[in-house]
Amino acid sequence: MDGMLSQEEINALLGNMTSGESDATPSTTSSESPLSAQERDAIGEISNICMGTAATTLYSLLNQKVTITTPTVTASTWEELVREYQKPCVFITISYTEGIEGNNILILHEDDVKVITDLMMGGDGTNLVDELSELHLSAICEAMNQMMGSSATSLSSMLGQKIDISPPSAELVDLMDEIDESKVGNFCEDDFVKVFFKMEIGDLVDSSIMQLYPIELARELYSKFMSSQDADETPQSATPAPEPAPQASQPAPQTPMGQSMEQPVMGQPVMGQPMMGQPMMGQPMMGQPMMSQGMQFYAPPMQDVNVQPVQFQPFNAGVNPITQQENIDLIMDVPLEVTVELGRTSKSIKEILEFTPGTIIELERIAGEPIDVLVNGKLVAKGEVVVIEENFGIRVSDIIK
Repeated sequence: MDGMLSQEEINALLGNMTSGESDATPSTTSSESPLSAQERDAIGEISNICMGTAATTLYSLLNQKVTITTPTVTASTWEELVREYQKPCVFITISYTEGIEGNNILILHEDDVKVITDLMMGGDGTNLVDELSELHLSAICEAMNQMMGSSATSLSSMLGQKIDISPPSAELVDLMDEIDESKVGNFCEDDFVKVFFKMEIGDLVDSSIMQLYPIELARELYSKFMSSQDADETPQSATPAPEPAPQASQPAPQTPMGQSMEQPVMGQPVMGQPMMGQPMMGQPMMGQPMMSQGMQFYAPPMQDVNVQPVQFQPFNAGVNPITQQENIDLIMDVPLEVTVELGRTSKSIKEILEFTPGTIIELERIAGEPIDVLVNGKLVAKGEVVVIEENFGIRVSDIIK
């Protein structure tokens, strides 16, 4: 009447809300993720490290900058996957053969596979084919084999045991069609873990890549990962801290009037720090005793070393290198090529192609002019042609300085 609810009406409303909450409880429980938040974080950390190594390997194969972002880990079903990927994609199945049991699936977009395979075959990533052939699927298998091989190596060092994989297999899959469950295992029936990455390859690819793990494999990875972390921390936490050695009581250091212990006096060291030229605590002065748990021993003094400044022999300013006798005998046996040049001329290609037997080539040298004598291509003398028995020779008439 006056706009206010009676107590009976309030109780009725509260009863309806309670009954509604109790009806909704079963559905909330059934939709909970099969992995805990800690398990998802561990799987994300493992995938991040493995994919970082795989990106480096892919860069070396494609000679293109490859960037793979931090992953997002969620639980998914096959129906959700079909809604996300409506066009054909490439399924790459990798099976673990040692260390852990199970397999995972990498999902790449069809266009991304075309770009990667074109780069692997020596293209620039823009010559894309209409349909993927067996050659392209074989090339992407080789790329994934090297990527996941390096990823398995990182996983081995992370878990502290050998992890090995089998050669991957690739298949072009249209999720809208009926899927052969024998090729994807039990992913179609049960929930699985989906790890989502953003992937960039130079300026050619700005897409995504997904990795699917069975729930059992994800939990096995988490268990081995946590065991390896505990093994790394156990030696440090199990070692008890050493008890401090008893020390004799020492009188408190005196400080000048008006100064505290935290403020050092000029010329005196700060507590715990040595003065310049003095040893740190635990290092005795040479020849001085050191106290250690009631025992006293001496460090031997350093022996005297005879140190002298280096002496250089002065240069003899009275010797003139030009007037010294050179030891030319060292190079007397070096062979040199001697060439006698009768003359030279320049001809075009057309004129040279017109040469025939009997063609006379006029040289740029006057008849009777001395000819040149060259040693290793350098002009050293001039002379005239002579005949010695049946051989030509040259009589040197002038030495070129």
